[in-house]
Amino acid sequence: MAFPSAPAFPPPIFKDRKAGLVAFGILTVLMGVICALFVPLMILGQSMAAKSGVGQSTQTMVPALMTYGLLAVALVWLGIGSMKARRWARALLLIFSWSWLIIGVITVGALAAMFPQITSAAQTGAGPGQREVSASASSAIMTITILMFSVIFIILPGLWVFFYGSKHVKATCEANDPIERWTDRCPLPVLAICIWLAFSVPTMLMMAIAYRGVVPVFGTFVAGPVGSALYVVFAAIWAYSAWALYKLDRRGWLIIVVFIVLFSISGFMTYSHHNVSELYALMGYPPEQIALMQKYSFLNGQAMAWLTLGCAIPFLGYLLYIRKFFPKLTE
Repeated sequence: MAFPSAPAFPPPIFKDRKAGLVAFGILTVLMGVICALFVPLMILGQSMAAKSGVGQSTQTMVPALMTYGLLAVALVWLGIGSMKARRWARALLLIFSWSWLIIGVITVGALAAMFPQITSAAQTGAGPGQREVSASASSAIMTITILMFSVIFIILPGLWVFFYGSKHVKATCEANDPIERWTDRCPLPVLAICIWLAFSVPTMLMMAIAYRGVVPVFGTFVAGPVGSALYVVFAAIWAYSAWALYKLDRRGWLIIVVFIVLFSISGFMTYSHHNVSELYALMGYPPEQIALMQKYSFLNGQAMAWLTLGCAIPFLGYLLYIRKFFPKLTE
């Protein structure tokens, strides 16, 4: 007696990446734990530096502590979401890893460009009774530093981008989490700028409080209550623009474009006539720390002015790229 053959089922349309989501989720949680450890380490370092007379004021240290704390919470939350194969976690981790990679490329590139100046400063920076660092030792230290930064800020985020950008990972999350999430209601390139703007809002408010409201305004520095009020206005603009962009409202896009152009012109005019050390002094940094930053800082004079314009150009380019996602105001 002949038995009917078993029906042929089509092969799966994607490769299940649940194991990879768990593995990368665990690694993401570990990164959050490391960020959390930076908080007590910074407090300990501040107390030790204060004894040597070069400690940073508590007022200017609070934003850094809050940043590491919030980053730790976000990474642990995203890591758990990845382990559960949530589609929102995959979208946000892809945005995070791309941001991490872009910042890393810029950081490593700037470090490599400043290699000769940093080496020279290290050789001539020995105090009384201290041995001068040899050229070979300085070069070796800088080379190791660049390699470490390359691993942390380029190779690692590159792996995160490669994994979470995979169509199989995307399909796995959609299969395990079939419900539409808030991250699905906005194109991912637009969502990225929304998140950056949203995270900039508390940064603006911290600038108003912790850094005495110092803001460059078309050739001069404004500080105190007026500067703090400006930062509050900036935060409100950023918050509205983030919401409008998420809703694909073209008005939010136009506001950000105009704001970035005006802000970059204002910064260029200000830093063309003022040294960045004036900014640090108005922010309340101790004189000893300002002197130390000037010793190893190369963003003085025209360098800072041109950097302000240079940072605005890729940001404006990205805004032009995402313009296609927004309907015209007349539609």
